[in-house]
Amino acid sequence: MLTWTTYGSWLQGDERGYVKNGKVLAVNVGLRQANMLAQKAKTVKLNQKGQKIVRSAILSEAENLDQKIYAIAVHSNHVHIVLNPIAKPISKILSHYKNATRLALEANGFVGKLWTKGYDKRYCFNEDELKSKIDYVRKHNQNC
Repeated sequence: MLTWTTYGSWLQGDERGYVKNGKVLAVNVGLRQANMLAQKAKTVKLNQKGQKIVRSAILSEAENLDQKIYAIAVHSNHVHIVLNPIAKPISKILSHYKNATRLALEANGFVGKLWTKGYDKRYCFNEDELKSKIDYVRKHNQNC
């Protein structure tokens, strides 16, 4: 499962907690404030049209990569996808998806920084873990 956020929408220190090096960390008001001041561009929130463009671009890129998407949720400030492994490093796979979505949004008039630099990855080592991730994303998708 891959998760990434739009630029500026979920900073380190956020009151919702944040993930760093695979660990969920608690709120840190000072760190969040420092990160807000360090932002080089506006915070990005995708509207419904942008969310649909991102979803479509991800599904299209998955076809290009011959990768199966088991579940996808595109929100105004983040994306979750559960996908099968392919013979590419996960960082390269994510680059494909981020680039495809950026290009699709730019073709529809978006200008500026879109995604945060990092991402979160969660591996599934058995069918139960895979089902759990798929269920999580599907439930998350209902709140879009």
